[in-house]
Amino acid sequence: MSQHKEVKLVTTHQLLAMKQRGEKISMLTAYDFSMATILDGAGIDVLLVGDSASNVMAGHETTLPITLDQMIYHAQSVVRAVKRAFVVVDMPFGSYQGNSSEALRSAIRIMKESGGHGIKVEGGAEIRESITRILTAGIPVMGHLGLTPQSIYKFGTYTVRAKEEAEAQKLIDDALLLQELGCFAVVLEKIPSSLAKEVAEKLTIPVIGIGAGPDVDGQVLVVHDMLGITKEFKPRFLRRYAELADLMSDAVTRYVKDVKDRNFPTQDEAY
Repeated sequence: MSQHKEVKLVTTHQLLAMKQRGEKISMLTAYDFSMATILDGAGIDVLLVGDSASNVMAGHETTLPITLDQMIYHAQSVVRAVKRAFVVVDMPFGSYQGNSSEALRSAIRIMKESGGHGIKVEGGAEIRESITRILTAGIPVMGHLGLTPQSIYKFGTYTVRAKEEAEAQKLIDDALLLQELGCFAVVLEKIPSSLAKEVAEKLTIPVIGIGAGPDVDGQVLVVHDMLGITKEFKPRFLRRYAELADLMSDAVTRYVKDVKDRNFPTQDEAY
């Protein structure tokens, strides 16, 4: 008889069950095989192949420049590592807005070429046709409301969204619409925690927050921020669980010194 414990894959069905029993959902971003292996092994529920790769992996100021091909490349790398987590892939800017046929083509490419388990799109009523088309193909869709980084030039700032009553009401309406269309979950980014709580209570599907307070069904952070690999980003909602930039810098400094001082490699490290 096999000794190893079977690893149960996280599914949309399980995420829904977690919300129903009040178990919080853990979610982090991942963009490459090595990092995804560590995150998956540590028991993360959901891995988001975020278009934030545009910032933390490629050094762009916004998420807008990253392409569909690049997102598929990152997603393939993550999927190869995963044994348990549910992998959601961000649809990049321009691959789904305004044309539902193109949205469906983009989503199918992501699913076929990366092996991801679902996709994420930013927006509400204005992209309902795209969401509907993608869902008719049997592709799980996660919504994203509040601060939607792909719309940064429209907002002009990364400040908290939906503080005004009209915007808050639109966010509630959009969240209910996403659920009604058939999305399996919604991310709420940088909105007042009281509003996030209200949305999480109104919806039967899981609501994942980033800067949306404690009363939602789960939390997501960018892994480079949470591990302290990126140093300059310090929003209030971010908790650093490590200071890896310091550790890595120290290791490289010692390596450089050992090479210069002829302390590496030693005879023991040579053939």
